[in-house]
Amino acid sequence: MRTGENREVGFIARVGIAYEVLRWEEKALADAAKDLNLSVDLLHIHSLQLLIGRNGLHELSGIDDEIVLQRAISHTTALNVTLALESLGIRVINTSNATATAMNKLWTASILARAGIKIPRTIIAFSEESCYKSAQLLGYPVVVKPIDGSWGRLIAMARDDEELRAILEHRTYMPNPTMKVHMLQEFVKKPGRDIRIFVVGDETPAAIYRVSGHWITNTARGGKAVAARIDAELSELALKSAKLIGIEVAGIDVFEDPERGYIVNEINAIPEFKNTVAATGIQLHTKIVEYIRNQVRK
Repeated sequence: MRTGENREVGFIARVGIAYEVLRWEEKALADAAKDLNLSVDLLHIHSLQLLIGRNGLHELSGIDDEIVLQRAISHTTALNVTLALESLGIRVINTSNATATAMNKLWTASILARAGIKIPRTIIAFSEESCYKSAQLLGYPVVVKPIDGSWGRLIAMARDDEELRAILEHRTYMPNPTMKVHMLQEFVKKPGRDIRIFVVGDETPAAIYRVSGHWITNTARGGKAVAARIDAELSELALKSAKLIGIEVAGIDVFEDPERGYIVNEINAIPEFKNTVAATGIQLHTKIVEYIRNQVRK
């Protein structure tokens, strides 16, 4: 159940890393934790039996970490594992509430918009007819995206009614009920890139431009990571957005609109950062573990 355990004298805290697949990020986080004199438990989620609540069997869960960093790949798995751990009184970064909010694009957009944060012009529709009306209001081209998703998957652009019809037809036959919630957004004329800025606590230690000839710039879809300059406005925007969601460690995606400036597109609760470390030289895994260590000491 647990690997990478180290119980040498002088270790100040036990920190868990919950994972499904041991990627570069999780290995780097574990190494950084050991370098900072923390005892590390690598918690393979699919090997766990998570009891709910302190019902007299707490010791059988095999988890006695003070803080667990959530690194699951699946959104559903991440949220539910976090809920189970929190029921045992274990502090999880990020919290279940922050994770649930960030993973729902509509929920995130709603909170940011109410606080006056600029987001892409967005309409939610629940029928084909409403989607056509929404597209006319926004003006083609429009972007249609799922309210829950990552890596640029299932995002599509419609340049006219016929392309929108084809997109909606595919969504109609998908069994996932969330695909019947249609999120339509304006196509922001960004300069061939977007920005992924990282938030760790009260800091914004690193950012990259995700550059691509395609309008979808995610590095998972072939975008190239290039070190980005973090100005005061961008840093303040990222920190304010993270605080509104209640998130502690996040990757925030920002568009550069030629007229409106910075626009927050999405917030990622479990961001990958391998490409950012390679592009910037900033050791994000160390920054994250340093933040966790400081939280343990409080």
